[in-house]
Amino acid sequence: MADGTLKVGTITTSSGSGTITLGQSGETISVPSGATFSATAGTMSGQNYPAFLSNGVSSTQNLSDGVITKVSMDDEVFDTDSCYDTGTYRFTPNVAGKYFCYAFLRFGRTIGNSTTGAQIMIYKNGVSSAQIELYPNTSSNFNLIGSHISTVFEMNGTSDYLELYVYNDVSSGTPKIDTGSNLNHFGAYRIGA
Repeated sequence: MADGTLKVGTITTSSGSGTITLGQSGETISVPSGATFSATAGTMSGQNYPAFLSNGVSSTQNLSDGVITKVSMDDEVFDTDSCYDTGTYRFTPNVAGKYFCYAFLRFGRTIGNSTTGAQIMIYKNGVSSAQIELYPNTSSNFNLIGSHISTVFEMNGTSDYLELYVYNDVSSGTPKIDTGSNLNHFGAYRIGA
């Protein structure tokens, strides 16, 4: 058969179900610039799914001073594959691969009191796997501090999960995570196999 261009509107299997194969081993499938893939159901290879983003806590979360606490990120922006649980604040992706995970927290203590130590931590399977320690804010003029953390995790697609934790030690007063849209973020997305 001569090389040429096949122009069709829809390609389906003869039975209406099964697998459609494009190309064969050793060949490259070329997608022209400007073309896009659209998945109306399921997950397509090459897209950054599963993915989720929570952008905050629905109410101010008071913390126990000097105690590592899970962050109650329950304000979900999107969750492509229903892998983020807003009740347990846990991301359990259902596809194996490498995941880019990121978080930003705005937290601090009662105005007029100083912070002596603070950390943001991402836990994998209940164990601290990434953390950032913040320089103490000893000034009594500012009550909130914010910081960002990001890293890549290998996830098995069945039982591996991620959670966000915070530690805040204050000289006096009540440490807290502030509420409000877009003040805090916790998210992740698949970047490859």
